[in-house]
Amino acid sequence: MTAELSLEQRAGLHGALADPARLSITDTLCTGDASPSELGELLEMRSNLVAHHLRVLEEAGVVTRARSEADHRRVYVRLLPEALAALTPAALLHAPRVVFVCTRNTARSQLAAALWERSSTVPAVSAGTRPGPRVHEGTLTAARRHRLPLRPGGTTRVEDVLREDDLVVAVCDSAHEELPPHRSRLHWSVPDPVRAGTDSAFDTALTQIRDRVERLAPTVRPQEAP
Repeated sequence: MTAELSLEQRAGLHGALADPARLSITDTLCTGDASPSELGELLEMRSNLVAHHLRVLEEAGVVTRARSEADHRRVYVRLLPEALAALTPAALLHAPRVVFVCTRNTARSQLAAALWERSSTVPAVSAGTRPGPRVHEGTLTAARRHRLPLRPGGTTRVEDVLREDDLVVAVCDSAHEELPPHRSRLHWSVPDPVRAGTDSAFDTALTQIRDRVERLAPTVRPQEAP
């Protein structure tokens, strides 16, 4: 990162992160995306302050915004990759298992669970809020292109696998907005590759998920189920 940014840009980045409220926002976004209102609730911060701090972080190149694919009125904030090298999550997470969830359980959640197994000893499964009949062919093809072994089997409904102590990672906007509250849940706003149906769309989704997995995996420690 330091080789790519000018001295002025680096100073602006450090200045943006010097405020405790903005550092709290970046710590929160290290492991998942959130809407401004969700950030306000998580950090107990007024909406006008959230808007101000997000504007500063956006101008410094720390965060960006994307509109929800489900509820197009909602906006999610995520960290920009070039800023991540300077950011470290504030706390470790403990979980006996990670459950990756998307709507149909045919693409993103399947890829996420397979990528997770490459990076962590903590077990992982995938599920859907409204599972499709089978894993999408584009998912299987992308996995073969990237030499990523997918678990054999079909799709699974989230209610059939979810346990109280699981760490849940919603890898799509719809699943995040549909899932009931859970004590330990993260959100990754990854665009649905099935909508485009192209090799490029599936490769992009896989790359985004892999980057998120590589950031999250070191912060999750195994915890025996009760």
